Amino acid sequence: MSIRPIVISGNPVLHRPAARVTEFDDALRDLIADMHETMDASHGVGLAAPQIGVCLRIFTYIFENEDGVAPRGTLVNPVLTTGKISEKAPDPDEEAEGCLSVPSQAWPLKRADWIRIAGQDGNGDPVAFEATGWFARVMQHEYDHLDGKLYVDRLNPKWSRKARKAIAREKWGTDSSWLPGVDEDPFGH
Repeated sequence: MSIRPIVISGNPVLHRPAARVTEFDDALRDLIADMHETMDASHGVGLAAPQIGVCLRIFTYIFENEDGVAPRGTLVNPVLTTGKISEKAPDPDEEAEGCLSVPSQAWPLKRADWIRIAGQDGNGDPVAFEATGWFARVMQHEYDHLDGKLYVDRLNPKWSRKARKAIAREKWGTDSSWLPGVDEDPFGH
């Protein structure tokens, strides 16, 4: 296992849909182990393969929840169904999200309070569950990465303008990244 660099907004791999996983082999399980180690070192609650430069439909998560789902897991080739998303403005105190690929930033975003997700684990076995609240938010956030979207792409116009300005100030390039455990933690953990 090894910790991998996390690519930052602007890297093309983050902005295109990821490919389906077709081989469930030792190389895939090694990749998943690296993803878990990288997620842990970055203090993240989720990590999608595109965030480490691998354009495959995989994400890992670690999140204590009240939905009866194991707090640590992996989803390969997931399919997501969401409940309705409120049209109200997001609460900046209660609904702010951050992202390891948009380091040191957090912006409010409305998400569905309920989701259903189904996919496979690292061995190709089926996985399916429902999630609510912040656990549902984590699932939606990571799933978006697999479709080439960052949470900042979903912000309402007010917050989108602010996020674009903040990102522009950072001057991240197409090859920008940070290495958890080596580089300064952009979220101050």
